[in-house]
Amino acid sequence: MGNASRAAIISDRMITGLSAEVIAELVTELGPLWHERHQARLTSMPRKRAVGAGAKYRLVFVDRLLATLVHLRHATTHDVLACWFGVDRSTLTRAITEVRPLLAERGCTVGSGVRLWTLAEVIDHLGADGKTGIVDGTEIRVRRPAAGRKGRDRFTSGRSRQNAVKTMVVTDGDGRMLFCSPARPGSCADITHARQVGLVTLLADGPVVEILADAGYQGLGAQTGGRVITPPHRTFKKNAPGWYEEMHERRRKAHSSRRIRVEHGIAHLKNRRVLTRHLGRREHMDHTVQAVAGLLSHQQTVDLTSARPM
Repeated sequence: MGNASRAAIISDRMITGLSAEVIAELVTELGPLWHERHQARLTSMPRKRAVGAGAKYRLVFVDRLLATLVHLRHATTHDVLACWFGVDRSTLTRAITEVRPLLAERGCTVGSGVRLWTLAEVIDHLGADGKTGIVDGTEIRVRRPAAGRKGRDRFTSGRSRQNAVKTMVVTDGDGRMLFCSPARPGSCADITHARQVGLVTLLADGPVVEILADAGYQGLGAQTGGRVITPPHRTFKKNAPGWYEEMHERRRKAHSSRRIRVEHGIAHLKNRRVLTRHLGRREHMDHTVQAVAGLLSHQQTVDLTSARPM
């Protein structure tokens, strides 16, 4: 790819979803790591020729990174990207396969040089800063497993009646991305997923943190000492007095207005079209979710820093 085309991709935030500043930081951070792993892969395999012999890669690391970012942002097929970057489809596929795990391993950026990789670190971060966390689950459509495959029905979501995987998203009170869990089959309930990733144990044994959640997590409050706050229960099921209906509606709206920020965070996450419907291999889903969450949190951090008055 020519310098003019490369500069056009970097300068237009609509193409990658990231500013030129964030892309420059990614190149500086991931370029040496990719080169190190590439050299290690070459020297680890049995060879008949010296390292460096044979065909040369036609894509420099910057182009590999840009192709991966465009794919995550627009779910562009590898065929189209290969034509755009002037390489073979297999070269482009290999580039995305190599760069995507590097992006996934970065974690979520919450400050200059401060990142969160695990749910335990997120809980500690919220507790240390006295912030409120918000948790919710979101589904991502996937291809239907082949007929006769064991566990095929596990991917059928009871909510959307489609084949999907589910991930648990944690944001702070401003909707800033803090964590995305590994994907689970779509039949897994939200509360079950939260228990499986260890949220209940971390809250019960960890710092005092307020976590807002929707009705799908009702029951976690009692298991975490009241740290998980869900919409208020109805005391009167039938023939409720007018004053109670008014009070209940006011409390429900107050909870919803605080919890809505996680929906905004999920909406920004789904702006990366690769997560609106994932057509690749399901075993790549975890890396894809983690990579997108890390990129979103990095851009949110840069935007928040630049918006602060000097």
